[in-house]
Amino acid sequence: MTPILSLHNVDVTKFLAVLDTCEGNVYLVTSEGDRLNLRSKLCQLVGLTRLIEGGRIAEASIICENKNDESKLFRLNMFGDTGNAKVG
Repeated sequence: MTPILSLHNVDVTKFLAVLDTCEGNVYLVTSEGDRLNLRSKLCQLVGLTRLIEGGRIAEASIICENKNDESKLFRLNMFGDTGNAKVG
């Protein structure tokens, strides 16, 4: 697996839209070390409810199995770029 990507102050709607375009597994790593596979809508609900502050993801640690997915989430984190993801 690739290194952990730290996300900060990310819009939840954009994040979920980009997640839907990911090709491989994307894991949310909790502070306790648990990994939730964000390809599952149930894991998205469980994992993200703990991280959301005012409609944004305050801080999250993510692991991507696919380098392209990691690149998409990195661009979202740094520039707010959703690529070809349909938002809203």
